[in-house]
Amino acid sequence: MVNHTSSKALDLEGDWQRRLKPLLPGAPWVLRVTVYKDRPVPVLVVKERVVLRQEGEEQGKVAINKNLKDRGLIYGQALRRCLPVIRAVVSSVCDPAGIPLELQRFFPNGRLTWRGSLPLDEEAGAKLSLIFKLQEGIKDMDRVELIAWRVERFSREEAAYWLTRATQYGAAASRWARAGMRLILGGQPGDQAVLPLLEQLRR
Repeated sequence: MVNHTSSKALDLEGDWQRRLKPLLPGAPWVLRVTVYKDRPVPVLVVKERVVLRQEGEEQGKVAINKNLKDRGLIYGQALRRCLPVIRAVVSSVCDPAGIPLELQRFFPNGRLTWRGSLPLDEEAGAKLSLIFKLQEGIKDMDRVELIAWRVERFSREEAAYWLTRATQYGAAASRWARAGMRLILGGQPGDQAVLPLLEQLRR
């Protein structure tokens, strides 16, 4: 008897090795599916490729390094609730030729068993980073999911703008921006309008 689960896992790994792994060095964002010993399994970490300019020893020479920097993570109950949103966000990522990478296949319903890194474009990276940042500290999972679906509907420009507001204006201003966005996108804790709006946005 054929083990279809094992067959699908092999197909994913083979496609990752053939098509996706070569794209990672040039990807502006990366989504890592990993394990943290102090967190429920798995943990999703979104990373941005940041350009660091360093003056060389010789006058006039500049070394440019591109390092991946963590921009947010999600796990546990919040991850389970946001999984359909994550699938929707990553489904639009294409290779340089415009061919869809079909990254949603790595995030099936149920248990996530695959581990590794996936290349993201600017839009998917900004949206996931914003979702991962905004869900922090929210106990109401309906609000978490509502925020995620509303961020998923942002344009690339909107996602990039709001991510900048939420992370790059100093500790206090960024914290206030995140608090304001949680209210705008997810309402107040206990608000009876959250669930009806969430049900409208679900697919």
